Amino acid sequence: MAEDNKRADNDSAWKEIIEIYFPQAMQFFFPQMAALIDWNSPFLFLDKEFQSVAYDAEQWRIYADKLISVKLLEGKNVWLLIHVEIQAESEDIFAQRMFLYNIRIFDYYGQHATSVAILCDSDRDWRPNHYRFQFLDTGIDFRFGTVNSYLAPGKMDVKTATTCQVNQALNIK
Repeated sequence: MAEDNKRADNDSAWKEIIEIYFPQAMQFFFPQMAALIDWNSPFLFLDKEFQSVAYDAEQWRIYADKLISVKLLEGKNVWLLIHVEIQAESEDIFAQRMFLYNIRIFDYYGQHATSVAILCDSDRDWRPNHYRFQFLDTGIDFRFGTVNSYLAPGKMDVKTATTCQVNQALNIK
């Protein structure tokens, strides 16, 4: 039970970081993607839309996930699904869960979402970035971006970072 409360506290902190410091968080964790976004245009958090997609995902608890509509420099609007995975060990079905969230967004809204994950574990060998299924002539190869903030050089340990450390890392004054 104590572990669930700790995880809920971490999830709330991550949701707050993503909501309040979205441009800085994108530039920090996904600089190549951030460079494509028109930061002069408003972005929209689609919390209700995401919850309707994730609500019937009874198999898994929803963690610090955010669905955000952004405008690219080229003028196109895209949806980003940002998943923050805060856990101490790898999870065999993580990539499948990322695929299911993505396909549900398309199923419910007819909108493709670009999926990325911020991993917060210390396992150097666990780097999920795709879900693959193949049988006979039927197959799926779903890929998504990941970054591990725990092991990235020069970055903080996000499981124990203070708000001050996060602010410094994201260049927030």
